[in-house]
Amino acid sequence: MEIAKQLAVFLDNRPGALARVCEAFAEKGINIHALTTSDTVDHSVVRMVVDNPQSAIWLLEENGGMVVEDEVLLIDNANKPGALADLARALGKAGVNIEYLYCATAPKSRKGLLVLRVDDAPKALDTLKELPLD
Repeated sequence: MEIAKQLAVFLDNRPGALARVCEAFAEKGINIHALTTSDTVDHSVVRMVVDNPQSAIWLLEENGGMVVEDEVLLIDNANKPGALADLARALGKAGVNIEYLYCATAPKSRKGLLVLRVDDAPKALDTLKELPLD
């Protein structure tokens, strides 16, 4: 479990836009750990956690992208019923608001990566260190 930088970039909502970003990252050796997109009429908001945020920001801005940085929590959480409920309950009891989250896992995997944007990342980290997350 750790606090990480998440990058949000606005892309044209057109075929190939995401591919161009991923190809540029691959050429520079930047690995994407987590990614989600949401769309509007004419653009997409791509949120991502990468292994080298500074290089990714530079690359995106050099190519005309507008980048916003946020702190998120990265959590390897158990892939079982109730795991997310336990985590959300603990944060709620501590007064930490979950602004949004995204996660994924393979159906037979024991764990999944959970990305949380919260209103107080250090407090959330301290709270969740008390939970058994296996």
